[in-house]
Amino acid sequence: MSMRKQLVKTVESLLVKDEKLVVLLGDIGVFGFRKAFETFPTRVYNIGILEQSTIGMAAGLSMTGLIPLVHTIAPFLVERCTEQLKDDFGYQKLGGNFVSVGASYDYASLGGTHHCPGDVGILKNIPGMEIVVPGTASEFDQLFSQSYADGRPTYYRLSERENIESYDVEFGKANIIKKGDKATVIAVGPTLKPVLEACKDEDVTILYYTTVAPFDANVLKENCASGKILLCGPYYKGVLVWEIMEALKPRPIRIETIGVPHEFLTHYGIAEEHDEYIGMTGSSILIQLKKLLS
Repeated sequence: MSMRKQLVKTVESLLVKDEKLVVLLGDIGVFGFRKAFETFPTRVYNIGILEQSTIGMAAGLSMTGLIPLVHTIAPFLVERCTEQLKDDFGYQKLGGNFVSVGASYDYASLGGTHHCPGDVGILKNIPGMEIVVPGTASEFDQLFSQSYADGRPTYYRLSERENIESYDVEFGKANIIKKGDKATVIAVGPTLKPVLEACKDEDVTILYYTTVAPFDANVLKENCASGKILLCGPYYKGVLVWEIMEALKPRPIRIETIGVPHEFLTHYGIAEEHDEYIGMTGSSILIQLKKLLS
């Protein structure tokens, strides 16, 4: 099951259990939620291509004690609505859920208007914003169910790229996938798949992060004796460098990063071609790891 289909399944289940949950769609997802429209006509709405207004509506719902969920494509949810997310939710300390699809370049052939590798970096600058990057549909289900009603603004970054295996994940906690001595490799969300391919024969620790904010500093402190870190994220590279430095200071460390370069991606085609270009493949990650270990 894809993450998008899991979103519908998870939310439909919660709509039955939690009368406070209200869904606001931005045209995308209307077909998937067609049954929910019929079953919950006063709690599932398609607002359309009015993303900034939708965030304002969601804030109003939150102020009345309801739990809003806003769902649309990443650039329209994050880049178009940054001011509303900051002022209406962050500044007001309101709870709400913002679920995107498209991630960095899932809609590769549609070009820059539909790419959004800057989403996590943008939202990290809003105090109190929680950020979840699941690697599989099952992990989204776990993480959303754990955190959707926690009273804080939370961003869920869904992707068409998924890891092969799902893990039992806990909101705000990283998973230790493998232990080794020579380096620590941090894989965020769906980057775990190529990281596992690259590191299968390497003496390294692999830490798997499905929550980016809050960042689990403790598991990193306890699993980075080498001081050598390879950070792999499915968005603009280097987003978590500050958190890593804060977690490990005053120890001397060396960090290498793999992610989307800070440039517009003009290589129209399929997402896998972008993976090759940015080095998010098992073979490319292994090359970077060897350089770090040398």
